[in-house]
Amino acid sequence: MRMDRIDRKILSALVEHGRATQQEVGDAAGLSPSAAYRRQKALEDAGIIRAYRADVNLRKLGLGATVMVTITLDSQSEEAMEAFERAVTTSPSIIRCHLMSGRNDYLLVVRAASIEDYEVIHRQEIARLPRVARIETAFALREVVNRTVPPRMLA
Repeated sequence: MRMDRIDRKILSALVEHGRATQQEVGDAAGLSPSAAYRRQKALEDAGIIRAYRADVNLRKLGLGATVMVTITLDSQSEEAMEAFERAVTTSPSIIRCHLMSGRNDYLLVVRAASIEDYEVIHRQEIARLPRVARIETAFALREVVNRTVPPRMLA
């Protein structure tokens, strides 16, 4: 699906306020609510809009530490990667996992209450993941940008 200026306005309105009414989406895109709904539904059907989620402030829930963890496996075989990926999806503290190119195999993002809490997560979850040869951890000092969509895609 090729997106036009109106589709971008609809996406921009929904990225800014995911609970926008059809009237609000229509106003932002210069459409009637029913026309905005049809366009929004087409974006959903095309898989461009995958889901609607709450943007939860994890710090307010006591998870103030953002931890980046790089993982190197002992092998890049399909079996090793599949075993790791199966296990990582069951880890309750990992909020993101990316297969990487370069020196490390995976990048994990973990939210923890504190450095002490992360130590427990490291011992009980991360160190127990299969086929891990090396773990490197970095703590985020401050979040500077957190976007779900690059602004250039909405212009």
